[in-house]
Amino acid sequence: MTAAADASSPAVAPARAANGWSSAQIWGAILVAPYVVVFFAFVVYPVLYAFWLAHEPESYRKLAADPIFFRSYANTLIFLVVAINLKMAVALLLSGFFTIPRWWIKALTVLFILPWAVPSIPTILSVRFMLNPEWGVINQTIFRLTFQDGPNWLNEPWLALFFAMMVHIWKSLPFWTLILLSGRLAIAKDLYEAASVDGANRWQQFRFVTWPSIAQLYLTCLLLSTIWTLGDFNSVYLLTGGGPADLTHVLATLGIRYLRLAEVDMSMATIVTALPLILPLVYFMMKRLSR
Repeated sequence: MTAAADASSPAVAPARAANGWSSAQIWGAILVAPYVVVFFAFVVYPVLYAFWLAHEPESYRKLAADPIFFRSYANTLIFLVVAINLKMAVALLLSGFFTIPRWWIKALTVLFILPWAVPSIPTILSVRFMLNPEWGVINQTIFRLTFQDGPNWLNEPWLALFFAMMVHIWKSLPFWTLILLSGRLAIAKDLYEAASVDGANRWQQFRFVTWPSIAQLYLTCLLLSTIWTLGDFNSVYLLTGGGPADLTHVLATLGIRYLRLAEVDMSMATIVTALPLILPLVYFMMKRLSR
C-alpha cells in the first residue's frame, strides 16, 4: 500500500529560492540580464538623453524662427509622398517582370540589385559627378550633340530635390522589388492556371489573383519604406548637401546641419518634430505585426 501510495502521489515540485523563484527562472533572469543591460545602454539611454537635450522650449522657438526648418519639413513630406509611392509602384511592376522564366532576365536581376548592394557613398557621389555642370558626363554629352553647355542641374532647388528622390528610388528599388518578387513567387500556380482556363487575361489575373495575394505585403512594405526613408539622409546629403542655399534639406539632413553648427539642442529638436510623422507609422506597423 505504501509503494502504491508513493507511486500515485504527484511529482515533487522543483526547488524554489527564498523569493519564490524556481532555479529555471533564476537562470533565465541571469541569461536575459546582459541583453536588458545592452538594450538600456544603447537604446533607452540615447533616446532619453536626446529628449533631454531637446526639452527646452527655447530650442523650438529658435527652430520655428528658422525658415529653413519649414522648407525642410515641406521637402520631407514631398519626399515621402512622391518618392515612396513611385518607388513601390515601380517595384510592383518590376516584380512581375522578373517572374518571367528567361535566362537573360535572371542575368539582368544580378545587375539590377547592384545599386542596392554597393555602399551609398561611391554610388551617390558617382551620380553627383555625372551631374557636374563643367565636366560631368551628362553635360559633356549634351555639348557634343548640340555644341551648347548643359544646365547646372543641382543649382535649381526643385530640380535638385527631384534628382535626390530619383537617387533614393534607384538605390532602394532593388530591395523592395525582391521582397515583392518573393511574394509573387509564393502564390500557387494553380490559381493562375484556373484563371487562365476561365479566360482571364493578364490584367484580370493580376487584379483577381496577384493583388489580393500580395496586398498585405505591399502595405507592410509601404509602411516600412516610409519609416526608413524618414531616417535616410544619404540621398540628399551626398548629392546636394542640402543646397543650393539650404533649400533641399529634409529633416534628417537638417539635423546634421545643426550638428555641424554646434547647435545640438536644435538638432535634437528637429528629430523630435519628426515624431508626429514616425509614431503613427510605427503604431500601424506594430498593430499589423501583432496580428
